[in-house]
Amino acid sequence: MPIDEDAAYRAVRSRDARFDGMFYTGVRTTGIYCRPSCSARTPHRRNVGFYPSSAAAQRAGFRACKMCRPDATPGSADWNSRADLTGRAVRLIADGVVDRDGVAGLARELGYSERQLNRALVATLGAPPLALARAQRAQTARILLETTDLAASEIAFAAGFASIRQFNDTIREVFASTPSGLRASRARTGGEPGTIDLRLAYRSPMDLTTSLRYLAGRAVTGLESYDGTTLTRTLRLPHGAGLVSLAPAAGYVAARLRLADHRDLAAAVARVRRLLDLDADPQAVDEVLAGQPALTGLVARRPGLRSPGAVDGFEMAVRAVVGQQVSVAAARTVLGRLVAEHGRPAFEGNPDWRLFPEPAAIAALDPAALPMPRARGRSLVALAAAMATRALVLGPGSDRAEARAALLRLPGIGAWTADYLLMRAIGDPDVYLGTDLGIRQALARLPGATALDASATAPWRSYLTHHLWASLGDPQPAPPEHEPLLDKGSSPNKDGK
Repeated sequence: MPIDEDAAYRAVRSRDARFDGMFYTGVRTTGIYCRPSCSARTPHRRNVGFYPSSAAAQRAGFRACKMCRPDATPGSADWNSRADLTGRAVRLIADGVVDRDGVAGLARELGYSERQLNRALVATLGAPPLALARAQRAQTARILLETTDLAASEIAFAAGFASIRQFNDTIREVFASTPSGLRASRARTGGEPGTIDLRLAYRSPMDLTTSLRYLAGRAVTGLESYDGTTLTRTLRLPHGAGLVSLAPAAGYVAARLRLADHRDLAAAVARVRRLLDLDADPQAVDEVLAGQPALTGLVARRPGLRSPGAVDGFEMAVRAVVGQQVSVAAARTVLGRLVAEHGRPAFEGNPDWRLFPEPAAIAALDPAALPMPRARGRSLVALAAAMATRALVLGPGSDRAEARAALLRLPGIGAWTADYLLMRAIGDPDVYLGTDLGIRQALARLPGATALDASATAPWRSYLTHHLWASLGDPQPAPPEHEPLLDKGSSPNKDGK
């Protein structure tokens, strides 16, 4: 979408952090690009240009501001929620697909030609896939230079560069510094040896505690743990295993990563950001939800509540199938057995942390041997087989309509499960699970629910779903005078809980 330059300049003049990551400001007189909230002196309007991505600003010859570090902003809420080609491509690039498989591999994943893909990204983001991937490599390299003691040559290849020369040239062009210069200016974090400490940015407000508790309530032994403040879990990444710990901090998420292969840094960060929905625009969401009088109190209690995603589409799909028509505690028990029996240790010499089983491992099992009803076991094996052969793909680059249709073709998977996976595994922001038992219970105790129009909260109905679930933990209000009004067409959930 074209940038309204007058509105953009007003945001820059007021240093409005809400627009960080949504566009970038290039200052022609200095050759520097900044985030809108940069605290430097506001440049004259005639000296400013606006760019839809950091890659576009770099492509135009600008280097990153050393004061505001625009490359470390949250991602654009627009590109991370859109279901079109551009949105799907941006999410896959963030996951490192171009570095692993090239532009040709990205195009194959999306089902378009390279020419179509290039044209779409240049038109909307001002840069082709290679330039977007280059900007990400530069940011990955900067993180490794500033947070690890890896040799610069190791960092170059870990970040995805093809050569040391390409690495050095990019660092100079993007940051106006050398790799040794970036390393010399780093702040010592005092982290554990072999770990990477990161500050993951988000747009305020954010109710991180509620999101962590939501995930902790579904934590599976061996895969995840929660100590009341910090959520820790394993990650299956393209080149090896990872372990991440996530905790609230002052204005950011404190993340500590342990990686078997540093080439997985960008993918790990992208997956954690999706898990916590860190690229959301909370003010836009809350404004729409609070427009419904029945929801005003819920939004006021949890401003910036996110819609948690997933770090792995297959894992989330298995969770959804296992959790059909059973309690969360029972589902955790079954999932714990699957992880213990079929997941391999994440790191040698440490049997306590395991990776979630791969699709092929579950597809090879006898449904009768699974600790669940026979029909659900057949559903689980069929799901695993579909994902092992890539007949079904659940991830940031998935086409939502195609994925939902493929899910509904599988035995034992109905509308609730398919929609839940659109919300959690693919990140669709507009899923309202109106037939869910928990949603019905929340509506029954919500004052003014008879006047609630869920359709009026589009395109943010996933956030409505999470607000209603979260409200179940609130003190019980006085009973409503009338029964809550559900969306037309709602029916009791038959395939979920």
